[in-house]
Formats: sequence, structure tokens, C-alpha cells
Amino acid sequence: MTPRSERLQPAADQARQKTEDALAKFAAQQQALAKAEHQLGELERYRREYADAGAGAVSVGALLNRQQFVARIDQAIAQQASEVSRQHRRLEQMREHWKKAHARESALGSVIAQHQEYERRAEDRREQAEIDERMQHRRPR
Repeated sequence: MTPRSERLQPAADQARQKTEDALAKFAAQQQALAKAEHQLGELERYRREYADAGAGAVSVGALLNRQQFVARIDQAIAQQASEVSRQHRRLEQMREHWKKAHARESALGSVIAQHQEYERRAEDRREQAEIDERMQHRRPR
């Protein structure tokens, strides 16, 4: 009969794989968030530079064009800020998913370790019983 700890090993292996997958998704989400934050920073920097450079507009038409362009940049900044918020929420979801997978893996590891310890003790008792049995049947000299 296969020891219980060995029968549980495939479940532990699967749990470890799920933890690794969740960690990889978490890392990918961290990168996606960093990229979105970088893009937001670039848009904000571009808007500041453009607004600073446009202080000397010459005609009303040029001023209106500049204002419309700044409004479009502001709209892009608002959209990107919304994307950053969405990426933050997604990151927290990935973190929770990883934490749950890791907790399950740890729990299975603990159960297996307990079973291994129980099996080791049972084997020690069996070996001691065999030694005691041999000692009883040993002939005195």
C-alpha cells in the first residue's frame, strides 16, 4: 500500500504549479502597471512642456488650436489615469490570487509533512518490534 504522503504528492505538485503560475501572472501585472504609470508620467510631462512652450501664441487661431490640443492631451491623461487605476485593481486581484494559491500549497505541504512524520514513527515502531521479537527468540549462551 502506498503511503498517504506519496498519494498526496500529486496534489502538492499541482498546488505548487498553481502558485508559480499565479506568481508569474502577478509579476506580469506589476510590469503592466509600471508601464501604464510610465505612460501617464510621459503624458503629464508632455502636457507641461507643451503648455510652457505655448506662452507666446501669436494669433487667435493658433491660441485656439493650442487650447484644443491641450484639451486632447488632458483627455488622454484622464484616460491613462483611469487605466492606471484599473491596473492597480488588477494587481490587487493577482496578489490575492497568489496569496490563496500559496496558502493552499503551504497547507498541503504541512499535511504531507505530518503524514511523513507519522509514517516515519510507524516505521520506527515496526523496526523496534522486529528487534524486540528477535531478542526474545535469541538463545542464551
